[in-house]
Amino acid sequence: MAIHVINPNSLTDVTEGLDAAIAPMRAVCSVPIETHTLIQGPPGIETQAHVDLVVAPLLAQAQKLRATASAFVIACYSDPGLATLREQMDVPVMGIAEAAILTAMTMGQRFGVISIGPKSIPRHMRYLGAMGVTDRLADDRALGLSVQGLSDAQVTQARLLEIGTALRDLDGADVLILGCAGMARYRATLEDALGLPVIDPCQAATAMAIGALALHKAQKGS
Repeated sequence: MAIHVINPNSLTDVTEGLDAAIAPMRAVCSVPIETHTLIQGPPGIETQAHVDLVVAPLLAQAQKLRATASAFVIACYSDPGLATLREQMDVPVMGIAEAAILTAMTMGQRFGVISIGPKSIPRHMRYLGAMGVTDRLADDRALGLSVQGLSDAQVTQARLLEIGTALRDLDGADVLILGCAGMARYRATLEDALGLPVIDPCQAATAMAIGALALHKAQKGS
């Protein structure tokens, strides 16, 4: 059995980055944590069309892993297929956006989101509205990069610092969320530079999956 973390885009370097981010959690998890790349996915999920297109192959891949699944994590900040996968599975299913937002609200009063591009922001706002938490949002600002562009460390770090500083100083955010799984490798550097908690959504969702398994074990033993 394992926690299966599925990256719904086809970029293996994104999967490698999120795998490195969650690696320390393996020491405290009762089951293995395995990461997977959806090879049928686009090279980055940046539009609503991308979100819609990956749902079917994502659900199909999850079904192939079902027999060995203790939990699933959907490693895309748009949480594609989250409600459907929860309907289909009898194990915990976590979406990284939902997990990051809920985690942020335990760490600060107003959270800021760093998005990939401006087209992502309306999608995020719809999700925040559905969750009923828009009053806790400081702002959602975009880097103006592509998912593939995140591999350029110099450019990405500069933009993250610029946008993170604006969210802190202009918008009043006291905790930040990285709005893409591909930003995982930059979390610690940005947190040190800004002096604010910075949440990697893949870490947040994996932590929730581990917690759900621990809670289930405790409930069975009580």
